[in-house]
Amino acid sequence: MTDHYCVLGNPVAHSRSPAIHAQFAAQSGQDVVYEALLAPLEGFADTVHGFIAAGGKGANVTVPFKEEAFRLSNRLSARAERAGAVNTLTFTADEIAGDNTDGAGLVRDIEANLGFPLAGKRILLLGAGGAARGVIAPLLACKPAGLTIANRSADKAQALAEQFSDIAAVDAGNFAKTAGSRFDVIINATSASLAGEALPLPAGIFAPGSLAYDMMYGKGETPFLALARAQGAAHLADGLGMLVEQAAEAFLVWRGVRPDSRPVLAALRTQLAA
Repeated sequence: MTDHYCVLGNPVAHSRSPAIHAQFAAQSGQDVVYEALLAPLEGFADTVHGFIAAGGKGANVTVPFKEEAFRLSNRLSARAERAGAVNTLTFTADEIAGDNTDGAGLVRDIEANLGFPLAGKRILLLGAGGAARGVIAPLLACKPAGLTIANRSADKAQALAEQFSDIAAVDAGNFAKTAGSRFDVIINATSASLAGEALPLPAGIFAPGSLAYDMMYGKGETPFLALARAQGAAHLADGLGMLVEQAAEAFLVWRGVRPDSRPVLAALRTQLAA
């Protein structure tokens, strides 16, 4: 029997996840159907339970529901518990299991696909929501020289930094606090690019040779990447590679098979450029 999976988000029409998982399934010979489901902002749990009732086996979770997915899970993986956010749900007869593959996907894309080692680098993470939560522990595991979290609300950034202080000291504040500092890697984990908005970042924060990485992706540069280019960032990357890599990790969780992400990413890049 065909197993059914989905991605849940709001918005979700832009998601490439159905195409990615279709290619993973074909590549590995798995009998899988994967769709995009729009969940109402106040109806995430109802949408999940409806999908389970219809026979769904698992779901990826995107903005803005990753923290709600964490609360909905009956069982959490160690990395989901550490993150306080869930992007991968697995459904069985008696439980909803939550995992988080975002951090693994981000690190694999930056280090393996982009060839940019994170050890010893000064990293700035923009945002303090579910997307940021999922990547902090994996980034710290790479042994950077330092990690700073910047957010519109300094209090939220500081609270998030405190949650990971047992791993390493994490600096935090609002965007203006980054003025006068330089970073080797700046990662946009906010949803600003989805709305076509630029972030109020101080000038001069991109160090020579720096990487600007936007977790969002689309046709053409995001506002964050356009700003990074104007400020002299040496390397620009959108989140398409992270999307493919976290999806590959989720496919492994669900099916016990790790697909080859490289041809899938190459095909998506070609489609976006068309």
